[in-house]
Amino acid sequence: MWQRYHRLITNHTTTVTTVFTPSSSQTLTLRSFQTLTNLFPPPPPPPPPHQQQQQPGLCRFTHSYSSSRAEKVAREFHAPRLSSVLAKCVSTFSTSKSPSMSVADTVEWEEAVVEGEGEGEGVVDEDVKGSIPVRAYFFSTSVDLKSLVEKNRPNYIQPTSRMTNYVVLRFGSTKPETIGLGASISGSDSSYMVVFQYGSVVLFNVRDPDINERLEIVKAHASGSAGETRKDEYEVKEKPTMDTWMEGGLDYIMLQYLNIDGIRTIGSVLGQSIALDYYVRQVDGMVAEFTDINRGMEKTGTFTMKRKKLFQLVGKANSNLADVILKLGLFERSDIAWKDAKYAQIWEYLRDEFELTQRFASLDFKLKFVEHNIRFLQEILQNRKSDFLEWLIIVLIGAEILISVYDIAGKSVISL
Repeated sequence: MWQRYHRLITNHTTTVTTVFTPSSSQTLTLRSFQTLTNLFPPPPPPPPPHQQQQQPGLCRFTHSYSSSRAEKVAREFHAPRLSSVLAKCVSTFSTSKSPSMSVADTVEWEEAVVEGEGEGEGVVDEDVKGSIPVRAYFFSTSVDLKSLVEKNRPNYIQPTSRMTNYVVLRFGSTKPETIGLGASISGSDSSYMVVFQYGSVVLFNVRDPDINERLEIVKAHASGSAGETRKDEYEVKEKPTMDTWMEGGLDYIMLQYLNIDGIRTIGSVLGQSIALDYYVRQVDGMVAEFTDINRGMEKTGTFTMKRKKLFQLVGKANSNLADVILKLGLFERSDIAWKDAKYAQIWEYLRDEFELTQRFASLDFKLKFVEHNIRFLQEILQNRKSDFLEWLIIVLIGAEILISVYDIAGKSVISL
C-alpha cells in the first residue's frame, strides 16, 4: 500500500506540471506534500538546483532529503493524516489555472495507472459468475422414466429425496462432482436435464446446438402426444458475494450458488408451470366448444350434440383435473424444500413468480364452468330420453287399444 502511494508521488514528481498563482495556502500544502515524500524510500537523487529550469508561473514538483529528526516528526504527524493531506493536495491543484489541462485530471489518470501496475491490486472482480440458461419443454403427457434411466445409466444422478416422478441426467462432464459454495456450472461443459413422468423436460446450461439432441433422448421414451411443443425460458445467476441466499428479478433468479438440489427445486416448479399451461389450453378448448353450443342454442333453441360426444367431454374434463392434482403434484411440497429452508424459499418464490396457485384457481373456475354446462346438457339429453320413452309408451298403449278394439269387432262379427 505504501509503495502504491510512493509510485503515485514519484509519477507526479517527474510528470506533473501545472500553472497556478502562488499563495500562502498552496505553499503550505506543497510543504506538506514534500514532507510526505520523505516517508517513503528515497527516489534517485534530484538534479542540482542550478540545473532545474523554472519559468514564470510554472512550478515543477521536487522533493529533497530531510534529516532523520524531520522524518520522525513527519511520520508522527503526517502519516495518520495521509489520506486527508492527499485530498487537500488534489483539491489545491484542481483550483489552479492551466491553459491546457488541470492537475486534478492528471492526478486521476495517474492513480488509474498506478492501480493497474499492481498485480491484483485495485482490480475488482465481477461478483456475478455468469448466467445459466434454463429451458422448459412439454411435448408428451407421459414418459417412461425406468427405460430412460436404463438407456442413460452413465448420465443418471442418484436421487436425494423420495420423489419418484422425475429423474436428473448430467451431460458433458459425467464424473461425480460436488457443486456448492465456490463452484459454478455457468461457462462449464456440464449440463443437466430434469425429466418428469408427466412429460415436462427442463434443461440447465444446455447450448442451443445440443437442445434437439437432448429432447430426442426423451422422445424415444415418451407417449401421449401433446400436439405442439411448448417452451418456456428462464435464467439462473450465481453471485457468491451476496448477503442473502437468493434474490429475484425479471425472468431470472440470483443465488449464491446452484447445486443439484437447486436444480431439482427449480426444475420441479418450471416443469409444473409448462405442464399446467398445456392443461389450461385443453380446458380453454372445452370452454370454447361449450360457448359455441350455448350460442347455437341461443339462436335455434336446441342443440344437436350426441350423447357420446358429451360423455367424451365429461371424461376429458375429469382426466385433466386429475392429472393436474395427482400427476403434476401441484399442491405437494418438494421433499428438498421440506428439509432445507433455503430451497423452500426458492420453491415458494418461483411458485409466486409463475403464479401456479392463481393459474390453478383459474383452471378450476373454467372446469366448474365446463361442469355446469355438462350437467345442463345432460339434463336436456335426459329429458329428451324421457320424452321419447313417454311417447313410446303412448304409442304402445294406443296400439294395444287398437288391437283390443279389432279383437272385439272380430268376435262381434263371428257371433252374428
